[in-house]
Amino acid sequence: MFLRSISKIDDYKMEYSVQLTFREQWLDERLKFDDIGGRLKYLTLTEANRVWMPDLFFSNEKEGHFHNIIMPNVYIRIFPYGSVLYSIRISLTLACPMNLKLYPLDRQVCSLRMASYGWTTADLVFLWKEGDPVQVVKNLHLPRFTLEKFLTDYCNSKTNTGEYSCLKVDLLFKREFSYYLIQIYTPCCMLVIVSWVSFWLDQGAVPARVSLGVTTLLTMATQTSGINASLPPVSYTKAIDVWTGVCLTFVFGALLEFALVNYASRSDNNNAHNERLKKQKKDRAADIHRENMKKKRRELEQVSLDAASDLLDTDSNATFAMKPLVRHPGDPLALEKLRQCEVHMAPPKRQNCCKTWLSRFPTRQCSRSKRIDVISRITFPLVFALFNLVYWSTYLFREEDDQ
Repeated sequence: MFLRSISKIDDYKMEYSVQLTFREQWLDERLKFDDIGGRLKYLTLTEANRVWMPDLFFSNEKEGHFHNIIMPNVYIRIFPYGSVLYSIRISLTLACPMNLKLYPLDRQVCSLRMASYGWTTADLVFLWKEGDPVQVVKNLHLPRFTLEKFLTDYCNSKTNTGEYSCLKVDLLFKREFSYYLIQIYTPCCMLVIVSWVSFWLDQGAVPARVSLGVTTLLTMATQTSGINASLPPVSYTKAIDVWTGVCLTFVFGALLEFALVNYASRSDNNNAHNERLKKQKKDRAADIHRENMKKKRRELEQVSLDAASDLLDTDSNATFAMKPLVRHPGDPLALEKLRQCEVHMAPPKRQNCCKTWLSRFPTRQCSRSKRIDVISRITFPLVFALFNLVYWSTYLFREEDDQ
């Protein structure tokens, strides 16, 4: 057979369409004739029902048709020694069961199976022609796929009515990843990064942060539904499901982070208001205490002045013994007290790098919302980068193992 073109490979219906020139040859000794001394090479027939033909059919065919423009694209050649060559151009839509666990980093094997419908192997056996039984047109271009190679094999089947001869061609297709990188992976990655912009906006910009989070979440959900609409509903998890699911989780997490920041901010405001009220009460109590102390000091000063005036009036020649207010350096009592005083200093502790980084931000209750934003600016990109590392290393290595 000669593969002229492969028009499409449908992932949703799990089928592919191919146009080919099919040829089969057999020997029928009843059709021998005289070649008139070698001047007659072969005879050509246009009616296929005039000779015996094998009852071949394509076992995985869904649809098919012949080509009759301008004339029917079929011929039969009969050679002098009884050999018959049958050639026809047909278009087929064939079933291709696919395993989409690695989609879109996968490879698919699509088969073309030809078998006998009624004749068992006791009467009819199909064999591949020696040499090169299958040819492919040069510069074969496929949408989103590349034909890497093809293999010929046998696929005889046994049923209750006997064993039937079968031939098959396995076509190995590799999916082109560049299309999905541009159409799926890059937009999803950009949406996740855009959702992180809300971490850098002011906490008071509630409309901006809410609209940004909701918009990215809806866009990511629409992107995910569009991807799943072009794929069949399979029971296992595909590689693209893991990617879109994690990206959707990151976008949703960014929206929940703002809800947490908003709650922490309102809690901080309440705590700050309570602290201001407590401070005002303390200031009032301190003022009252200060006024009371001033009154007592004035009363004591007044009492001392009255007592001093009474003494001066009674005895003006009285003397008072004054003790020194400052002790001299040579005083032995002062040296003895200094020797009893010792200073103990603890060795400096080695600080943790994370605690050092967090210590740059104040630990007051009013800064909790700010700390959540700052931690999110670092945590979200790091976790997403780690996910990318694990994702690509896992699926790329698994693809190589499958190959």
